[in-house]
Formats: sequence, C-alpha cells, structure tokens
Amino acid sequence: MAIHLHKHDIPAGLDFGDAVAVDTETQGLSLVRDKLCLVQLSSGDGDAHLVQMDRDKYDCPNLKALMANPDVEKIFHFARFDVAIMQRDLGVDCTPLFCTKIASGLTRTYTDAHGLKALCKELLGIDLSKQQQSSDWASETLSPAQQEYAASDVLYLHQLRRVFIGRLLRENRMDVARACFDFLPTRTTLDRLGWDGIDIFSHSFRSNN
Repeated sequence: MAIHLHKHDIPAGLDFGDAVAVDTETQGLSLVRDKLCLVQLSSGDGDAHLVQMDRDKYDCPNLKALMANPDVEKIFHFARFDVAIMQRDLGVDCTPLFCTKIASGLTRTYTDAHGLKALCKELLGIDLSKQQQSSDWASETLSPAQQEYAASDVLYLHQLRRVFIGRLLRENRMDVARACFDFLPTRTTLDRLGWDGIDIFSHSFRSNN
C-alpha cells in the first residue's frame, strides 16, 4: 500500500478509472459548523490519495471535476454525509454513486451492524482500526497513524461494492438500490436545509421550522 498526500487538489491527469472510492474527514459531524478537511480517494489498486483541503477557499478544480464526472462512479460508505459536505464546500453533486452502507441495509437484513468496520470484518476478513476516528483533521501536519486510518476508509470499498452487487442481484434489489443512490443528492440537500432529522414522507411528521 502506498499513501500519496496532496495539498489542496489532486494532480492533473490522475486517473482513477471508471470507479473511485471516496471518503471525507471533517472537524466534526455538523453540516452547519464543521468544515471539510480531507478527501480520500482510491482506484481500488491498493493505493490511497489523500487531499488536504484549503479550508479558506476550496480551490480544487481537478478534484471537483472528478467528483462531477458522470463517467466515474463514486463509491462511498455512508454517502449521505460525504455527499452533503461536498455539496456545501465544493459545490458539486457526486453522481453517479454507490453507497456500501445502503447496500448493506438492503441485503444484510439479519443484522443492524452496517458500519465499515463490521462490513470489512464479515465480508472481507479484514479488521480495521478506528483509533484515529476522532482526531484533529484540521491539523497542518497529519501523523502517519492519521494517514493510515484515512487511507483504510477507501482501500476496501471496491471489494465491498463487488460483494454487494452480487447480493443485490441475488435478492432482486438492485433497482431499488439504484433509486436510493440517485435520490441521495436530494436527501442531502434536505439535510442541509434543516430536514435532517425529519421524515417528510411520514403521514404525520413534525417540523421545527
């Protein structure tokens, strides 16, 4: 495994093929308060590219072009948060996309453990460390442990996607999965507008707005 650390953008011409694994690190989990600090990418070849963002202006034309490229599928785990952050800070919708957490929810109905660590352990036999999950991602210098943790969040998403495509096809749920993936940019727009904890499809929902 090689980890490539980039400042503010990916190099021009960097090719991830037709599918790129993507994850983000932020200062926290608030869509109102916390800024995008790091974007992790992998083509599934065992290497990871980490992009430390310029949080003052997010001037990253190459990264934005990749995220908006309709010919490249973006693979996330819990895409709902990552897509919302990229909508807000980069101004792009990351489509088309595949979310391994949604795919897990649609196929692993025998459990409520749908975190990335649980998926990698059960489906790939890989035990991920989450020790650096809560750390200072806004730091100017990322420690080797932080870099390894960030890389691990994208290194296995291509493998998980292959497993879940097989399961979705087996259960005849690929169409509903695709519909969920396609709806995510709208769902994340609702999140950013304040409907994050409200099911507007419910017969009787209450809004605080």
